Amino acid sequence: MLARISVFLLLCFVMIPGRVQAETKQPNILFILTDQWRAQSLGYAGNEQVKTPNIDALARQSVNFQNAVSGCPVCCPFRGSLMTGQRPLTHGVFLNDVQLPAKAVTIAEVLDNAGYETGFIGKWHLDGRGRSAFTPPERRQGFEFWRALECTHNYNRSFYYGDSPQRQTWEGYDAFAQTRVARQFIRDQSQKGQPFLLVMSYGSPHNPYHTAPPEYQSMYEPEKIKVRPNVPKDQRATAQKELAGYFAHCSALDDCVSDLLATLKETGIDENTIVVFTSDHGDMLRSHGQIRKQKPWDESLRVPMLFRLNGAEHAQGRTVDSPINSEDLMPTLLGLCQVSIPDTVEGLDYSGYLRGGKNPSDGATVITCPSPFGEWQRSRGGKEYRGLRTTRYTYVRDLSGPWLLYDNETDPYQLKNLCNDPEAAPIQAKLDALLNKKLAAQKDEFLQGSQYIEKFGYQVDPKTGTVPYTN
Repeated sequence: MLARISVFLLLCFVMIPGRVQAETKQPNILFILTDQWRAQSLGYAGNEQVKTPNIDALARQSVNFQNAVSGCPVCCPFRGSLMTGQRPLTHGVFLNDVQLPAKAVTIAEVLDNAGYETGFIGKWHLDGRGRSAFTPPERRQGFEFWRALECTHNYNRSFYYGDSPQRQTWEGYDAFAQTRVARQFIRDQSQKGQPFLLVMSYGSPHNPYHTAPPEYQSMYEPEKIKVRPNVPKDQRATAQKELAGYFAHCSALDDCVSDLLATLKETGIDENTIVVFTSDHGDMLRSHGQIRKQKPWDESLRVPMLFRLNGAEHAQGRTVDSPINSEDLMPTLLGLCQVSIPDTVEGLDYSGYLRGGKNPSDGATVITCPSPFGEWQRSRGGKEYRGLRTTRYTYVRDLSGPWLLYDNETDPYQLKNLCNDPEAAPIQAKLDALLNKKLAAQKDEFLQGSQYIEKFGYQVDPKTGTVPYTN
């Protein structure tokens, strides 16, 4: 008799509607986006100098795409691809400070229609009406909760807008204040029980490098920092100073990530929340004598890409070598949430692969610079390129022909350009053919940048190639 009662009670417990609903509830998404954080500047990536213990712990619980790239490695193009699942020459944002078209079908719109609460905090950089302009609700591409500004890197005097044109100020170092708002958003949504997408978009560790809070700057002494072997000798002292400030921002953000993850646990939604940690592009930081981004070298191109999954795979870490690109993020997240992927999307859905299934990639992804501008304007060596980043090789062509070829397995600092080397001719020919095939499939004719600028009707400064903007 007692056994029959026990079985009955167990069945009642399993069949409680609230419990069944909780087990089948759609996952939340916490998308942590940083700005200019290169893949090489994290403890879990093998860098023992930068202190990122909390992100390192997250990496141990996540699928780590060690060959993730920003396909057009500069701010706005990445963000346009993140939002739409499209490549820059499709959504049209291949320069900074231009608007993502209102007709775009974005991840926020799709998830909003699927019953998600959508929130965006921090740097937006997709409205194209000046970096301090108010972005009204109808131009927010589907995000409902809004505490954002188009763009600023004045981290200690940073502004934002909510639902009104009244400009507000982040208190102190903006990443800390933004994190506090993000934590409250998570608490509020956990009470409502509605699934959410929250994009926490930080402005750092993007330069200026020396503006992190003093307690983080004091963690790093420039003269003790070891620079990468591909930094020219005459730039090493400068690189050390820049890296000290850069690492300070990284460590400050590491504490922000810790606070966000703690809030997921505190609210009891940790195991049903997908956490993504990534960056819009990297930073050369004097490697190859170069600064900033846009360039096809790994310091600019490769980004951190961690997916901590929900459900049965929660906190099960592993490292994969498959390339993943900017346009792949939207379809992958929708796939993980079992939400239909719009026909407008061009990227690959890695959700099955993340769950242990088949890899949708052929092991190579396209990298581009449709039109150089700004810090990589033509007078500074900037030029159009198309290329491939594979699990092993980087191959790049400019408008004149083959330009770069690196074996990243034997030459991780990309010190020896094998392009047009007779011994590398077979692999160069193979990569060149694959690049041609991919460009044809993408209907990318690889034209001069001016032709794309004309096609999309952008007005640029002829000297810098930059769309003029107001601060």
